[in-house]
Amino acid sequence: MGCFSCFDSGEDEEFNHGKARDGGAKDAQATVNNPNISRLSSGADRMRLRNTTGLGGSKRELVVPKDGPDVNIAAQTFTFRDLAAATKNFRSESLLGEGGFGRVYKGRLESTGQVVAVKQLDRDGLQGNREFLVEVLMLSLLHHPNLVNLIGYCADGDQRLLVYEFMPLGSLEDHLHDLPLDKEPLDWNTRMKIAAGAAKGLEFLHDKANPPVIYRDFKSSNILLDEGFHPKLSDFGLAKLGPVGDKSHVSTRVMGTYGYCAPEYAMTGQLTVKSDVYSFGVVFLELITGRKAIDGTQPHGEQNLVAWARPMFHDRRKFVKLADPRLQGKYPMRGLYQALAVASMCIQEQGATRPLIGDVVTALSYLASHQYDPNAPPGHGHRGGGDKNRGGAMDERVGKILKNEEGGGSGRRWDLEGSEKEDSPKETARMLRDLDRERAVAEAKMWGENWREKRRQSAQGSFDGANG
Repeated sequence: MGCFSCFDSGEDEEFNHGKARDGGAKDAQATVNNPNISRLSSGADRMRLRNTTGLGGSKRELVVPKDGPDVNIAAQTFTFRDLAAATKNFRSESLLGEGGFGRVYKGRLESTGQVVAVKQLDRDGLQGNREFLVEVLMLSLLHHPNLVNLIGYCADGDQRLLVYEFMPLGSLEDHLHDLPLDKEPLDWNTRMKIAAGAAKGLEFLHDKANPPVIYRDFKSSNILLDEGFHPKLSDFGLAKLGPVGDKSHVSTRVMGTYGYCAPEYAMTGQLTVKSDVYSFGVVFLELITGRKAIDGTQPHGEQNLVAWARPMFHDRRKFVKLADPRLQGKYPMRGLYQALAVASMCIQEQGATRPLIGDVVTALSYLASHQYDPNAPPGHGHRGGGDKNRGGAMDERVGKILKNEEGGGSGRRWDLEGSEKEDSPKETARMLRDLDRERAVAEAKMWGENWREKRRQSAQGSFDGANG
């Protein structure tokens, strides 16, 4: 699926079928600005970054745990000749994939013998020099087991290439959609492992980086898989530094991939970490259902994954319809209920009602730790969850998170023992009342925010007119 502006919501948006270019110079400067970075590593002085002022006139820098006034980017520099030799002159048999940004090739570095993935940006493509700089900076300064490792880059003349560690299992998209007949679908345990690992990568960007980093392009094709299906986030060309201080959001041109964009970001251009949480929820739904975020081959009314799934959250008796048929019923019913609870909260229409990614990590780590055994007797499908007392305590904590008793959630209550109880009209009515109340609260919050923003703009306009 190509990457492009999500919706036609204003003059600041542009539609691109491929990796989108984030046009404004101010926008790019706010993303890559760092007064502590004097230059990229040796040989890249042509790409030197100047100290600039971020959004709102405040200095913004990405804090990295290094001493000294200057921080040099650790990524290696390669010549175009080096990478041509590594990929056998970019032969078609070395091609791993392609998109709007260009092509990715498998290669082997002659100097070390290391197998790598080389992304050659199309000189006439949709990922520009700013996105190239952003990706080099982000992946050079941010390191985590669930982020892909950038080995180096090439900036010879008008050539722009990025060199990553090679991910032998490809992308999550390769294992979820359009599978050949001889390829086994992912089992339930592997899906929960991938979801938990990808969430940990987002948690690092949101909670550990300072200021927080908003990924802005979370989708199944950007989750790469190492040996053992260990997930790593890749493709950071659209990443943005998040809000700091008393700011609640970053205003920016709307970019991303259709089907994954948070609705409030698509409509207003106001970007927050909760925008990433929505995108995560869409990918998690893909893992649960096996469906694409947008699929034109599905019947009318089922082509948008979120729009198709959301009504079924109202009736627990329909939850089994959301499970991927290729699982052939080999999943824990209680685990399915809990996974759908997490997905449902992540794709709430209002950003304020979505959970923080840290809470999502806690819930999914719990789900991933409880391995499902398809050969166990009914009611005993989980194993490896630790001792009984610890499991019970963890179950209670996850329950609190899903019920929003620890903050950051949607306020919706989910019955974690639902697999052992019959649904009833009374229970369904209660859930619908909760949904209506939740929607009313969210709409009131949005109305209040819009009213304050209009009042601020009106006051600013009056001030400007008086001083014009």
